[in-house]
Amino acid sequence: MSTASTRLPEGRYGRSSDERADRTLKTVGAVLAVLLLALVGYFGYHYVGKNEISAEVISFDISEDAVAVHLEVRKDAGADGYCTLRSQAESGEEVGRADFRFGGDDTRIDRVVTLRTKAQGTTAELLGCHAD
Repeated sequence: MSTASTRLPEGRYGRSSDERADRTLKTVGAVLAVLLLALVGYFGYHYVGKNEISAEVISFDISEDAVAVHLEVRKDAGADGYCTLRSQAESGEEVGRADFRFGGDDTRIDRVVTLRTKAQGTTAELLGCHAD
């Protein structure tokens, strides 16, 4: 039987080990959440903020030995760079690949470029754009 005189007062002798463990877990969780948020912010800024040139294939026309590709390029004024295009045959074999350079002060460029192929291509694929 427990009486008031034999029971220790709660909180009088410090926190219990369960309370310390809970507080430690909450602190570790908060620190990890802040680090994850900072990492996502860094990569988001690097991807969006530092990408000085990007493009989109609007259309393409196929001939026996070339693919005419209509590109819409968006870039920072004064930025120079290039976009890589490729074409594949119906079998999936790559039949053409080339880099096309874009520069100057224009921020939006619509251009039709010609990708030479070693056989008839069926696709025009933008692999990516890179600033110099």
